[in-house]
Amino acid sequence: MSLRPSPWVSVLYVVGLVSVFLGERVAGAGTGRLVLSGLGLALVLLAVAWRVTRTARASGDGRRLERWLLGLFLLGGLGLALYVLSSDVAPWGVPLKKQAPRLAVVLAALFPALLAATLLPLVLVELAVAAMARGPVLEMGRVRAALHSGLGLAFALVFAFSTMYVATQADVSWDLAYFRTARPGEATRKLARGLNAPVEVTLFFPPANDVRQALEQYFRELSRESGLLKVEVLDQAVEPARAKSMGVGENGSVVFSRGQRHERLKIPLELERARGQLQRLDEDVYRRLRMVARPRRVLYLTVGHGERGLMPQAATALEKARPGLSQLEEWLRVLNVEVRTLGVAEGLETEVPRDAAVVAVVGPERDFTSEELAALRRYVEHGGRLWLALEPDGPGLEPLLEPLGLKLLRAPLANDQRYLRISHQQSDRGNLVTASFSSHVSVGTLASLGSEASIVFPGATALESVEPLPKGVKHDVSVRASAETFQDTNHDFIPNEGEPRRAWPLVVAVEKAGVSGASPARVVAMGDSDVMTDGGPRGYGNPYLLVDTVLWLLGEEELAGEVSNEEDVPLQHTRQKDVVWFYSAVFLVPAMVLGAGFLVTRSRGRRRAPRAPGGGAP
Repeated sequence: MSLRPSPWVSVLYVVGLVSVFLGERVAGAGTGRLVLSGLGLALVLLAVAWRVTRTARASGDGRRLERWLLGLFLLGGLGLALYVLSSDVAPWGVPLKKQAPRLAVVLAALFPALLAATLLPLVLVELAVAAMARGPVLEMGRVRAALHSGLGLAFALVFAFSTMYVATQADVSWDLAYFRTARPGEATRKLARGLNAPVEVTLFFPPANDVRQALEQYFRELSRESGLLKVEVLDQAVEPARAKSMGVGENGSVVFSRGQRHERLKIPLELERARGQLQRLDEDVYRRLRMVARPRRVLYLTVGHGERGLMPQAATALEKARPGLSQLEEWLRVLNVEVRTLGVAEGLETEVPRDAAVVAVVGPERDFTSEELAALRRYVEHGGRLWLALEPDGPGLEPLLEPLGLKLLRAPLANDQRYLRISHQQSDRGNLVTASFSSHVSVGTLASLGSEASIVFPGATALESVEPLPKGVKHDVSVRASAETFQDTNHDFIPNEGEPRRAWPLVVAVEKAGVSGASPARVVAMGDSDVMTDGGPRGYGNPYLLVDTVLWLLGEEELAGEVSNEEDVPLQHTRQKDVVWFYSAVFLVPAMVLGAGFLVTRSRGRRRAPRAPGGGAP
C-alpha cells in the first residue's frame, strides 16, 4: 500500500516536546506546569502512536522512511523518560537527586543529548522529504544523507558541550589565538612557593575589562602555588581610599604588597596597548614579587683593569669595539640585584665592601695589583662569592686561581664541526656551541632543557683543575665544550698536529671551605667573558647560564627556572639569505609549479590516448 509522507506527525511530536519544555522550564510549578507538561506528554504519545500506525500501513521506501522517523521518536521518548526520572516528578515520590545524586547528574546530562539527537535529524529529514513532495518517488539516498547529517550535527553539538563542561569543571582553558598572555613560569612559581610571609596582589581594573580577565587568569594560576599569596581585584572608582593607600590614582595598576612595602606595575586598560606587556607579564611579576619577597643584594663589578663595563666600548685606534653588560644588568635587576662598580677608588686595595653579595671580574685585560688580589683572596676565604670570566689573552690571575685549584689555559679553543656561523669566515670556528652540562645546580635549568638551550662561547679558553686539589676545595665542571673542540694554538682555526681535541672544561663551579668558622665560599670561573655580554646571540641558553650562576652564588639556587615569555622573536636574515629567498620566490617556486603541471598534463594525455586496433600504436 502506498502512503504519502506527512509532516504533521512530526509537527505534533515537536509541539508536544515544546509544551513539556514550557511546563517544566517556564511555568515552573502549579497548575500551569501540570497542564502544559501533561498536554505535551499526551501529544508526544499520540504522535508516537500515529507513527506506529503509519509504519504498519506503509510499504516499500515509505515504510523504511516511517521506520527511521519512528526510531527518532522513540529516541526522543527515551530522553523524555530520563528527564522524568531525574526530575522532582519521579513516580516513586522521592527525587532521584536525593537518593542517587551521581545517577541524577548522569541522567540530567544524558536526556538533552538524546533530544538533540532526535530533533536535529528529524528536522533535516522532514525538510528533505518536503523537497521531494511533488516527485514521483522518494529518493532514499537524500533522506539518508539528511538523517546522517542531522545525527552528525547532534553528535558534534554534544561533544562541544561536553568538552566545555569538563574544561569548566577542571578549570582548564586553551588560548589558541596568535596573541597569548604569558603564563606563570617555573621560576615565578618557585618564588611563590618559597614565600615566608603573606604577600597581597591587588588588581585595580574596572569590571568587564579584557586586560583584567587576562590578569585574573594569570594570578589565579599563580596563587595556587602558595596560600601566602593573596589576590584581590578592585575597581579604583569604587575603592578610592584603598587605592590611595597603595599609591594608586586610577585603574590599570597591579600592586604587590608586603606589610607597608608596595611595588606597582602599570598596565594599560586597552588590550591592544597592553599586548606587549601581557606577553612578558611573567617577567614583570617575577621582578615585583622578588622585590617585596626578597632583600635587595649588591653585585660589584671590578673596574680599572680593562674589564667589560655596563655600557659598550667604542672602537679606538688601538682597541676594537667591545659590547657592554647592559643585558646582564637588566637580568640582575629582575633578580632584585643592584650592580655597583668596585675599583681602587672604592677601596678594592684594602677590602671588598661588606655589603657585597657577589664580586664579578669580567674580561680584565691588565693584571690586578697584589693588594687587590690579596683583598679578593681574603674575601673568598671568609665565605665570599666570586664570579670570574676570563679571556685567553687576558691576565691569568694565578694568585687568585691557585688557592682554588684552577689554572687558566691561555690557548684559544676552536671547533671545525660544531660552531655558530656569524660572519661566514674561518674565524666563526671560534664561536663554540655546546649543550654539555653537568648536574650542578648552577646549570640546573640548562640541564633540564638539554639540547634546546645550547650555549655559545665566542673566543673561549679552557680551565683546568690542578691535582691534587687544595684542602677543602671541591670542583664541578658544569659546562664542557663538545668533544671535537681543539686548542687553536696558532690562531688559524684549523686543527693541526699537536693541537689536541677534548671536551675542554669551560665553566667550573668551586666550593671552598671558609676559615675561622666562615661559611663556605662559592666561585664560578668561566673561560670566556663574551658569553656575558650584549654581543651574545639571541635564542640560545646564555641567559639561563648567567641567571642560574647568579642565583647559585647568592645561595638561592632553589629559585632557578624558566621565566615565561610570549614575546615574538624577530627573524634575522643575512644579505645572502635575503638573496636566496628573493630568487626562490621569483624563479624557483614558479618553475616547480609549472613543472608539476607539465608532468601531470603529460601523464593524463598518455592515459587518454586511444589505442590503435590490434593493440598497436594509434
